[in-house]
Amino acid sequence: MINKTVHHAADALHDITDGMTLLLGGFGLCGIPENCIRELARKGVTNLTCISNNAGVDDFGIGMLLRNRQVAKMIASYVGENAEFERQLLSGELEVELVPQGTLATRCLAAGYGMPAVFTPAGVGTEVAEGKEVRRFHGRDYLMEMAFDADFALVKAWKGDTAGNLIYRMTARNFNPVMAMAGKITVAEVEELVEAGTLDPDQIHTPGIYVHRIFQGVDYEKRIEQRTVRQKA
Repeated sequence: MINKTVHHAADALHDITDGMTLLLGGFGLCGIPENCIRELARKGVTNLTCISNNAGVDDFGIGMLLRNRQVAKMIASYVGENAEFERQLLSGELEVELVPQGTLATRCLAAGYGMPAVFTPAGVGTEVAEGKEVRRFHGRDYLMEMAFDADFALVKAWKGDTAGNLIYRMTARNFNPVMAMAGKITVAEVEELVEAGTLDPDQIHTPGIYVHRIFQGVDYEKRIEQRTVRQKA
């Protein structure tokens, strides 16, 4: 069986260069590819287009890349927790495309399915629709949204095997599965890497056919973006 294992993030991302477009899995700070992001920061690649649900926080996640001025364009659904993102946006340093969350997921799916575009009612009649084709189906207007064209997808899973099959745990099963389908090259970092044939096939969320490189990550922080606690009764 094909073994897709690489030793660490540096091996997995060795051919990411300036100007590339990257899909980065996760939701808030949950299920983000922490090791891959740290390696991108270390490599110092610039002029990146990053596609993600959100832009991290100032000192963690994609926020690290923003702080280093490595991101030229951010395509995201939610960006409200990052002061540096806000500063770069308002100063004109950063190009931003805000995308409805469902549209973000669907554009990933379209790329994974080999479809060039999809039609969605989300955003019709708003700024999201500016410059885009609108068609009418069954008496309702729909926006044409293009599938993402990403050089790499960087995803994080709970467990994976040497053939690239992935299992996500709880909320980390967010944008990771659809983004894993959508990259020309998909890199998966996992908390636990096992031999092929070890995982229960019925539990696999991303089949290994979508994954090109896999490695076992280290030093996961698993931060909580908004820590909320209950008052004692």
